Amino acid sequence: MPRIVTRTLAFAATLPVLAALPIAVPSAAVARPAVEVAFVLDTTGSMGGLIEGAKRKIWSIATAIVDSNPDADIRMGLVAYRDIGDEYVTRKFELTTDIQDLYANLLELRARGGGDWPESVNEALDAAVNKMKWTDGNDVRRIVFLVGDAPPHMDYEQDTKYPVTLKVARQKDIVVNAVLAGNARETERVWRDIAQNGDGRFIPIPQDGGQVVVIETPYDEDIIILQREINGTVIPYGPHALQRRTEEKTKQLSQVAAAAPAQASEMASYLNKRARVSSEAVTGDGDLVADINAGRTSFSDIKDDDLPAHLRAMKPEQRMGEVNKQMTRRKALNEKLAALVARRDKYLADARAKAPPKASSFDRVVEDTLRAQIKR
Repeated sequence: MPRIVTRTLAFAATLPVLAALPIAVPSAAVARPAVEVAFVLDTTGSMGGLIEGAKRKIWSIATAIVDSNPDADIRMGLVAYRDIGDEYVTRKFELTTDIQDLYANLLELRARGGGDWPESVNEALDAAVNKMKWTDGNDVRRIVFLVGDAPPHMDYEQDTKYPVTLKVARQKDIVVNAVLAGNARETERVWRDIAQNGDGRFIPIPQDGGQVVVIETPYDEDIIILQREINGTVIPYGPHALQRRTEEKTKQLSQVAAAAPAQASEMASYLNKRARVSSEAVTGDGDLVADINAGRTSFSDIKDDDLPAHLRAMKPEQRMGEVNKQMTRRKALNEKLAALVARRDKYLADARAKAPPKASSFDRVVEDTLRAQIKR
C-alpha cells in the first residue's frame, strides 16, 4: 500500500536547494516553444503558512509544466510584494530557466509586515506584467498567478491601477489568474475582477494554503542515489564565484533528501524529464560537461584560469578525454534514472486514484490550472 502523509502547508522549516540532473544530449538548433510562469505573491505576515508551503511545492509545480509540454523551454519568476512602509514594496526575481536559483530566492522569503488591510497589489501586478522580461513570439505560454488575501490600495496616486495593467496583459497575451487565500469578501470581489479581465481563473483556497498529500514511493531512495551519482559528473568552470555556486548546487541533494526524500525525488523527476531538451546537470550556467556537450563552448574558448584545478593539471588532450568520460557516464545514469522516474510516476498516479478527494490546496490548484492553460 502507498505510504500517504497529509500535511498542512505551514511547514516549520525550509529546505536547501537541490542540484539538477544531467543531460548528455546535444542541443537542437531549432527554436522550442516556451512556457513562462510568474508568481505574484503577498509576503505579509498573514501569508506565512502558504509561503512555507510554496517553498516545498515548487518542484511539483515545475513537473506539472514539463509534463504538459515536455519539449518547451520553461522559465519561472517571482514578484514578492508587501506595502509602503514595509521592508520592501515589491521584490522582483526575473523569469529564468535556472529553477534552482529561483528556489534559493524563494527560500529566503519570510512572511512579515503588513498590518493595515490593503496591500500594494497594483504595483506588484505592474512589476510582473510590464517589468518582467517576457519572451516575444506566438509560441509562448505566458501565465501569472496572483496569490494573496488582501485587496489593492486604490488610493496610491503613483500606482498603475490593475485594470490598466490587465489591458496590457491581454495585449501581451499574458493570462492572469487570481488565487485567494482565505475568504475575505472585499478581496474576493477584486480577485474575481482580476481573473475575469486577465482571461484567467479565480481560485479560492484556505488561508494557510490548504493541505498537501505527500506520497512516498519505493523508488525514492534509488532515485536519490542515482541523482548523487549524476551530480558527480559535473565539472564546474568559469569565474571562481560561478564555480563555487555550481559546486554548491551539486552538494545540496543530500541535505534535501535527509529532510524530505519525496521532495528530492520530485526534483530529480523534473530534471530527468528535462534531459530530452537540455544538456544541463545543474540549472543555469557553470557545468563544462553540459556546455561542451551542447556546443555552447569549447576548450579553445576557455581561459586556463576558468578551469577547475584538476583539469588545469592535465595536458590539453587529457582534458577532453575527462569531459567525454563524464559525458558518457552521465548519459548512462540518466537512462537508468528515466526508467525509475517512469515507475515512480505510475506509482503516484495509482496512489492518487485510490486516495479520497482532498480539499483545494495551493499546489493542486496551480498544477491543475497550468495543465489546462498550457494546453490552451
